[in-house]
Amino acid sequence: MKKVREKNEYEGNPVGLPKETATAMAKELDRHLASFIVLYHQYHKHHWLVEGPQFRDLHLFFEEHYTEIHEQYDAIAERLTVMGYCPTCHPANQLKIAYLEHEEEGEFRIREMLNKDMDDEKTIAVELRKSIKKAFEMEDFATKSLLEGILLKTEDRCHHIEHFLGEDGLSIGLIAKPEDIMEDGEADESKSKLKKKAKA
Repeated sequence: MKKVREKNEYEGNPVGLPKETATAMAKELDRHLASFIVLYHQYHKHHWLVEGPQFRDLHLFFEEHYTEIHEQYDAIAERLTVMGYCPTCHPANQLKIAYLEHEEEGEFRIREMLNKDMDDEKTIAVELRKSIKKAFEMEDFATKSLLEGILLKTEDRCHHIEHFLGEDGLSIGLIAKPEDIMEDGEADESKSKLKKKAKA
């Protein structure tokens, strides 16, 4: 097939953004696009592999997340085209510019998968804030607004995962003791408090 234009070829934009601004912010958006796609596939994996007492809740929870992320990276890609640039579309090239690494192949414990998702969402939030600041400085207010909306939902997803990782829950009472999921220091402290209560 014959290309109409090369991947990094700037074609101008209809919204009056200076080339310098469009070029700088397009690079930022392309990194986010690639990273969101990595997380999208990771959430799909967790959606397929989750099992246990909270299977249904987590199965649907992961589906909500990858659906929302799909909408977000679609909006990022559309913004790239407004700026006059072609989004990075080849999976191999996306991996080169993404700031997230996909979880390894194979199945892990659900808490490990959730921790990986939360860490990645946190990384995305940090990187989005950097791009928002840059967009403001370059007076690209539409990109700033777009990324602020995405940031809010990213922080919301992160907060929801934190709830699933809480130390209290039906599954702990049924199949595990609190110390099974606590760090060594936390478990010792918890046992100490229980002993003091018993003596009192």
